[in-house]
Amino acid sequence: MKGDVVDLGCGTGENAIMFASKGCSVLGVDLAPIAIQKARAKAEERGSQAEFVVANALHLGELGRTFDVATDCGLFHTFSDRERRLFAESLKGVLATDGRYFMLCFSDREPAGWGGPRRVSEPEIVGTFSKGWRVEYIRPARFEASHLGDGGQAWLSSLVRLK
Repeated sequence: MKGDVVDLGCGTGENAIMFASKGCSVLGVDLAPIAIQKARAKAEERGSQAEFVVANALHLGELGRTFDVATDCGLFHTFSDRERRLFAESLKGVLATDGRYFMLCFSDREPAGWGGPRRVSEPEIVGTFSKGWRVEYIRPARFEASHLGDGGQAWLSSLVRLK
């Protein structure tokens, strides 16, 4: 992966720091100030060039930047139906034409009774990104998380911003 990357809902910055170590120019954004504080400290400690800012993913235009790639590991499934539409428009406003959006979100394939966040179906992903986007793929995946045992079922999606 090359170019300018925005890591949406970056948390404490692990993915952003990894992308920066591969030569990408990376901006991690999160709504939680404490997460950004921890990400900045981690980046400084590791000598990473990744940058981090407190920002709302529903208002990415306020960043005043465009990106070639957007990544999201655990943000999309936190949005309500209305927020998902706002998010898709917000992201479209900062992602370059033909830019890629890679998303990992909790899947509706998880059995009933499982705790955790709201699940997302394939049709919900396709519906949210039906205007101005092309879905390259939606594949079954798993989250890796120590507090969730086996991590939970997920969808890994690749979407392309159209002109």
